[in-house]
Amino acid sequence: MNLELQITDDVAHLLTAGYADLPRAAVEALALEGYRSKRFSEGQLRQMLGFSSRLQVHAFLKEHEVHLHYSLADLEQDRKTSNEQEDSAGRENQRLA
Repeated sequence: MNLELQITDDVAHLLTAGYADLPRAAVEALALEGYRSKRFSEGQLRQMLGFSSRLQVHAFLKEHEVHLHYSLADLEQDRKTSNEQEDSAGRENQRLA
């Protein structure tokens, strides 16, 4: 989809002076606001910005001081997974000893 913006010449001059790639800056601004307002997921951001990994999305968000959407439920799931991996590694180490 192509999007055309109508702005005054003085605003256009300010924007073009501040951004080497104004269309990319506009897409990034839309992506950031969409993520901040929870309209866009990480996956949608990755696709919109042409990133190949979640790590690129995380770096982009960090660069723009936008926090990840990470809930208490996400933390609990990560803790559970970590504990399971530790238990599995411990059993493997015992088996090898």
